[in-house]
Amino acid sequence: MAQPRRKLPPLNALRAFEVSGRRLNFRTAAEELGVSQGAVAQQVRALKDQLGLMLFQRLPRGLALTPQGAAYLADVTRAFDTLGEATGRLLARPDAVTISVTPTVAAKLLIPRLAEFKAALPDVELRTVATEALSDFDRDQVDIAVRLTRGPFPASLETRLLFRQELVAVASPYLVKGLPLPLTADALRKLPLLHDAVSPWPLILRSREKLPGAVFNHTTLALDAALAGQGVALACRAFVAADLEAGRLVQVTDATTLIEPDYFLIRKRASSPRKAVDAVWHWCAARLSLG
Repeated sequence: MAQPRRKLPPLNALRAFEVSGRRLNFRTAAEELGVSQGAVAQQVRALKDQLGLMLFQRLPRGLALTPQGAAYLADVTRAFDTLGEATGRLLARPDAVTISVTPTVAAKLLIPRLAEFKAALPDVELRTVATEALSDFDRDQVDIAVRLTRGPFPASLETRLLFRQELVAVASPYLVKGLPLPLTADALRKLPLLHDAVSPWPLILRSREKLPGAVFNHTTLALDAALAGQGVALACRAFVAADLEAGRLVQVTDATTLIEPDYFLIRKRASSPRKAVDAVWHWCAARLSLG
């Protein structure tokens, strides 16, 4: 049989002792606790019997703490103060919502908008899990997920299309400086190509041969290499829209290609979702879909 972790007197007895020790009067202690004076006296007496120590001395007009009682009161009061502070911190903590996204969605769409998110939902603490692995909403304690997937979806899930994969070829303006844009397929083949885990370059260039170039396991890394002027990357427009607008990348061909699957916002269907989860869901649907 497991031994109790702590040997503590009953909490009600400790509360009665702590309030009586501050008030030095059972009647006023009873008023503060909202119980009868007899109940307070009974709890203090039970505590004295359990400890085997005198905690109070009765006086004609109230109580006086014994030396042992005064020392114990200081520790008990400190313990109740700690509990009160912990409870206050817990209640003051913002609602936490966990969102699971792919590393590229995290780096290119979510993280750049965190300041905007905080301004829109200041009382929500967003916890981001960046992974390609599928999430189990219950086991992984995930509230919302963004995944590259396709329907049909089970009835237990609520989904919303964020954006389709429109692939564009991009490079640093320094890499293609002096070259006439848009590049032809032949001109593109002469530049270093950057591949991610999917690497649809053969589809884009209509080539059956393996195309040489650096290979990365995440699209984010291929885009970082492109930003550094190391080659041409092929990526979903949503992930490069901000870099194209800022001039950090340029689209080097006019051709674009739509491929499947698509990026969806997903959560477990609930009859009454938490307000914080609902707020994050609608924010993501509005802001991440813009790309």
